[in-house]
Amino acid sequence: MYGEPALPQDFVSLPYANPDAPKGGKIVTGEGGTFDSLNPFIQKGTTPWQLRFMMAESLMGRSYGEPFALYGVLAESIDVGPNREWAEFTLRAEAKFSDGSPVTVEDVMWSYEKLGTEGHGRYASLWGQIESMEQTGPNSVKFTFNTDNRELALLVGMRPILKKAQWEGKDFTKSGFDTIPIGSAPYVVSDYKAGSFVEWARNPDYWGKDVPFMRGQANLDTVRWEFFTDSSLVIEAFKAGELNAHREFNVQTWDDQYNFPAVERGDVVKSIIPHQRPSGMTGFAMNTRLPQFQDWRVRQALIEAFNFEYINEVQTGSQQQRITSYFSNSVLGMQDGPATGKVAELLMPFADELLPGALEGYSFSQTNGTQNDRQTLRRTMGLFEEAGWTVQDGVMQNAAGEPFTFEILLKVGDDENQSITDTYVTALRQIGITPTVTVVDSPQYRERSDAFDFGMTNFRRGLSLSPGNEQKGYWGTEAATTQGSRNIIGIQSTAVDTLIDTLLSSTQNDDFVASARALDRVLTSGRYVIPIYQWNISRLAHAKELKFPETLPIYGDWIGWQPDVWYWED
Repeated sequence: MYGEPALPQDFVSLPYANPDAPKGGKIVTGEGGTFDSLNPFIQKGTTPWQLRFMMAESLMGRSYGEPFALYGVLAESIDVGPNREWAEFTLRAEAKFSDGSPVTVEDVMWSYEKLGTEGHGRYASLWGQIESMEQTGPNSVKFTFNTDNRELALLVGMRPILKKAQWEGKDFTKSGFDTIPIGSAPYVVSDYKAGSFVEWARNPDYWGKDVPFMRGQANLDTVRWEFFTDSSLVIEAFKAGELNAHREFNVQTWDDQYNFPAVERGDVVKSIIPHQRPSGMTGFAMNTRLPQFQDWRVRQALIEAFNFEYINEVQTGSQQQRITSYFSNSVLGMQDGPATGKVAELLMPFADELLPGALEGYSFSQTNGTQNDRQTLRRTMGLFEEAGWTVQDGVMQNAAGEPFTFEILLKVGDDENQSITDTYVTALRQIGITPTVTVVDSPQYRERSDAFDFGMTNFRRGLSLSPGNEQKGYWGTEAATTQGSRNIIGIQSTAVDTLIDTLLSSTQNDDFVASARALDRVLTSGRYVIPIYQWNISRLAHAKELKFPETLPIYGDWIGWQPDVWYWED
């Protein structure tokens, strides 16, 4: 994105991959939830989240050892315009789909158009910014953009490439199991049971094993995901030996429950993997499309009413820090105190629009850690009163006598968020607010969240050290009115839109960092999400034979999510 890639053109492998890693072995992981489709490239259906990363390859691949740098996978070379107004790729002649057929420019062009027009909403934005797409040679394709956005030259190399011929006469938008997409990736689906498990086998004829980007990756023979409708059963399955790897999010569970016999014998290893990426935002999002959440004082009051210190003690023994902003834990996070320098310059044109704290500095207040903090209660009640809500006969009401209430939408099996919600609801009842808590299965949850049919819901938005075009989908005005978009909060802010554009058009790193910090201030002071704790390390328990390289990328937790560079060694 800025400057030159860290690796030379003749690099042997990614620095965090072991090119000499042995092949073989198996990883079996589990998670709560279910699935009813194996097509992750469309809007319909619920698929395992890992599927789109395992099923297909793209022209370029991302190095997790750099903030934003791509290297060739299906493409052997890339050329870009002087201002990145176009990008041209040359395909590797040896690239093949898993069925042995060649990957052609026709497949590439079909994939981009099909995904952009009929695929999942995540693909629409890029397609809308492509002015033209043309074949420029037997193995080359050129994309010209209609937007001044330096990131597009990178993003255009990251779309999954599918086999055109597979879909002739078939409905691409149909979910289910009738047609499992064919890709060129090193693994193929070898077995599955709807809603229960998916198993992948390494393709012994994988075309790209000698591509530098892929050396030391895809080492395991088998990758299997097990699904449990009750997420509390995942750790029990791990203890029973049904799984051989598990990522633990709850530090108290990590301390208290990972002392079973396999750990004591040394057959299971506990690994801690740090990372340097932003915290992102995890918590409970408010749907600002609804009238009760449109006043920032109400949103601040609901944040105050959430007794984080008490909840953190109950859930983790106070061992995890609270998220302080969207880009906290990184160089892109807003700094304490008033905005200064370039950050202040970027914010000043929107001074009349910005909420208190954006310019002056904003932080989440702390409670005394007890279940009943009177000082916090007074602040909460004061904010509601300023916004026109008071407690009358034990019920929070406005001047018209209408009660303040809303729905909290949760997913079946999400025990931790259910527990947190129970504590929060108890606190809200003390101030005359009785939310409705609705728990639905995964398909219903996706349908309702896609339609923005909720008041408040649990929320997780991971962010990187290279924020870019995806920010429009997360927080942009256009996405706020697009069903199925990731702007479930409904943010519509001129300041946010402009800062995202500034971030995308930055040509110098200093301007890029200032834009991200300014955006962080506007989002955090917008009071859209009640933040909970952050995960600055990954806690992984796994069979002792499962190994990962000693050299860790800056996105170290990626190793905890994906088994790409893991290997099996007896």
